[in-house]
Amino acid sequence: QVQLVESGGGVVQAGGSLRLSCATSSGTVSGDTVGWFRQAPGKDREFVAAISRSGTSTFYAAFMKARFTISRDNDKNTVDLQMNGLKPEDTAVYYCAVKASSGVYYDAQSYNFWGQGTQVTVSS
Repeated sequence: QVQLVESGGGVVQAGGSLRLSCATSSGTVSGDTVGWFRQAPGKDREFVAAISRSGTSTFYAAFMKARFTISRDNDKNTVDLQMNGLKPEDTAVYYCAVKASSGVYYDAQSYNFWGQGTQVTVSS
């Protein structure tokens, strides 16, 4: 059973930064595309960013680019999401997920394993 654990969430003022980290208990992260999604209260889960297994390809939701950066360390089995210039509308629970099958990177249905999420709250 693959287990993903997110960390790094918290409360930050608008304009601030947070770095989220996703770690796995197995070696799965090193071999698959990993994505970050978020879900705000009353809203659907939405794609944030994804990174290929090698780390050479990264993908971002249009409204995230230039503020967020996804990176991975396959030796440590971690995938990080650096979030800068945070806005109140970024408030959500952030999830990391592993895509171990076919499907597009921005579709949550393509991901097989999910973490429990970490809360990010941005105050105005």
